[in-house]
Amino acid sequence: MSRRKTVPDNLLLDRLMEPLMAHGPAELSFAKASKAVGLAAATLVQRFGSRDRMVEAVLLRAWDHLDEATAAADAWASPDPAGAIDLLSRLTNSDAAEYNFTDGLLLLREDMRNPVLRARGAEWGLRLAQALGRRLSEDPDRAVQLGRQMASLWQGALLWWAFQRDGEPEVKVREALEDWSRTVGVL
Repeated sequence: MSRRKTVPDNLLLDRLMEPLMAHGPAELSFAKASKAVGLAAATLVQRFGSRDRMVEAVLLRAWDHLDEATAAADAWASPDPAGAIDLLSRLTNSDAAEYNFTDGLLLLREDMRNPVLRARGAEWGLRLAQALGRRLSEDPDRAVQLGRQMASLWQGALLWWAFQRDGEPEVKVREALEDWSRTVGVL
């Protein structure tokens, strides 16, 4: 008979995000995870089987959170080009920008190396491009193309902000997205 879990899986995965961010995927051990969440390392081994599977599970949970945030922003934003900009502004967390472009690159590297996580990122990227695109064009092919361009510009604007640190990230992103939207004639 298996023991009853004292910490549900999703809560455990949420709690493991902090030590994963603090130590990076390569440095997160069962011992460090155990100390951070208050469960024995052996319990974590039983639950995940391997350190790599634990890291993958935590990052998949992070993708769940991003999917939820994206769906909420999509439902909230108006169905026009200004709504596309608002959607991405809502996904731009100015409070976490400092972290997201320093330590966050380690997590992104793991997402790109792991085929399961890479596929999850690709799925999210397509859903985001579609959500943006339907606000930018009525032509389905052009909509996805514009949505991908806008999503790429959003990430690029955040990256350049991380180097320059010249103002609030949300303001800089909005300025870049509005400029691009005027350039391609959707705003």
